[in-house]
Amino acid sequence: MTRFPLQAVLFDMDGTLVDTERLWWEAVQCVATGLGRPLTEADQPEVLGRPVEHTADWLARTTATPSGRLGERLHDEFTDRVRTGVVPRPGALELLDALARDDVPTALVTASPRSVADTVLAALGADRFRVSVTADDTPRTKPDPDPYLAACAALGVDPARCVAVEDTATGVSSAEAAGCAVVAVPSLAPIDAAPGRTVVASLEEVTPDRLRALVGPRLRVLSWNLWLGGAPVDDHRAKQLKVVLDTGADVVGLQETAHTATAELADALGWHHHQAGENLGVLSRHPITARLGDPDVGFYGAAGVRIAVGSHEVDVWTAHLHCAPYGPYEADLDGLPAADLVAHEEVRLGQMRETLGRIAASGRPGVPVVLTGDFNCPSHLDRPDVPWPVTLAAEEAGLRDSYRRAHPDPVRSPGATWSPLHPVHEDDPSRPEPQDRIDYVLYGGPGLDVADSRTVVTGVPRAWPDVAGNDWPSDHAAVLTTFTLTGPR
Repeated sequence: MTRFPLQAVLFDMDGTLVDTERLWWEAVQCVATGLGRPLTEADQPEVLGRPVEHTADWLARTTATPSGRLGERLHDEFTDRVRTGVVPRPGALELLDALARDDVPTALVTASPRSVADTVLAALGADRFRVSVTADDTPRTKPDPDPYLAACAALGVDPARCVAVEDTATGVSSAEAAGCAVVAVPSLAPIDAAPGRTVVASLEEVTPDRLRALVGPRLRVLSWNLWLGGAPVDDHRAKQLKVVLDTGADVVGLQETAHTATAELADALGWHHHQAGENLGVLSRHPITARLGDPDVGFYGAAGVRIAVGSHEVDVWTAHLHCAPYGPYEADLDGLPAADLVAHEEVRLGQMRETLGRIAASGRPGVPVVLTGDFNCPSHLDRPDVPWPVTLAAEEAGLRDSYRRAHPDPVRSPGATWSPLHPVHEDDPSRPEPQDRIDYVLYGGPGLDVADSRTVVTGVPRAWPDVAGNDWPSDHAAVLTTFTLTGPR
């Protein structure tokens, strides 16, 4: 498959590259307070990511103040702060320099006026950008697509082959309306992940390779333990279908399928499927060309399929490893030392080694592999004080952790999947339940880049045992990883 080149990266300015979103909020807060109407969190959509004119008109209406010089006052307050307080966001200059080394064009696309943008450009280095588009340069600004379309036109690039980097919902709407892939780095207000949109905590998590992975053909892989097929939750099958459709998943590795869930979901979706034993299954919107592993696998073990994604083939496996003894309980509740914790992983380690052996035996040169699953154990990448052997064995076999590829810092992005239903221990409510990442999407071989990875939970589930009415029909969070199929390098 042809590799799609990244043609350009388009950066928002305020709050994305420089910490001016806070300065803008402070400027508006200063003027609004002087008018007797201090801002609240509910006012953020009218302020963050908005041009001066919009916020001035809104503030005039809100405070019954003649608009007159409000825009000029806001501009002056903001500009004074910018001149003395421009601070690059963490990772911003490093990312710009990395893109320059790779000869990837960049543009500045902002809803601020030209006078403010030029002040910031002088601080960042105007030569870092081939093009800059401000609120003065298009008839309409964000959230309309005009600024991003103008930047793409000036660069001579296709918006569909560009990535926009934004920090507000207003900017995200503008970039997506223009047809760009989006990396969102929320500053003051949260932004939800969505298909085609990657949310990160910091630009320090973003690399040119990760941006390239956003503009090629994609494969979205969901790993999900259905929790006894979903039986503890009312109307669970309809809720499961909604999750698959809402995530935009292309292939789903399932555990705890209770004999029938895989086939029933596949029939409802009109997808291909493979059910292995009573507990494991794979759903795929793409054709299944081979079924891999033991079709009569027991409750614990692994099974896989080979799917055809256009001209590419990908092996996708699902695994469920034994649930006891549970390392986080022994570590956090019982205080066992690292050597004992490692020794108690023997059963799961044996199951992982058997899984890795089956993957290797059925693999073909040039065919990448994805291993989904509930491993029932933490990762050595999350808890480095213990060399957790199950995930180490997978790493030594050449499999990489997609979630940690997208979110390298386990403190900033813990990614816990056990458990959204158990804030406290089921048998002893006085003890908090350890919250750990025990569900995974691993990958190996050529042809896959991680564009995004995130945990998935629908709504705010009620805690056990009051779970029957939950929108989320599982006791685990799921893991959704978006891969770009890159083809031979």
